[in-house]
Amino acid sequence: MRVRWIALVVSAGVLAGCGPTLYTINAIPASSAVAEAEEAGAVENAPYEYWYAHEHLIKAREEASEASYEDAANYADLAEEFGTKARELGRRRMREMGR
Repeated sequence: MRVRWIALVVSAGVLAGCGPTLYTINAIPASSAVAEAEEAGAVENAPYEYWYAHEHLIKAREEASEASYEDAANYADLAEEFGTKARELGRRRMREMGR
């Protein structure tokens, strides 16, 4: 009985840390994607995709600060997706313009 109780307590402790971990796993690539998009000139050349990613990243951070980690992870996923699109569009348009 004691072993079960210890296993339950340890499991609860591990599972309690899943939310922040999930958010962090999603937020790091999202931040990188948005930063790379900005460096690729997406602010001027892919503004819709860039600002969509940028604002979703801000919202992800806001949700994480309120301990809504699942929502934060979802916003971070969208930020990464659109940040990547913005980066690629920005690079493509820069090449087309000969820069």
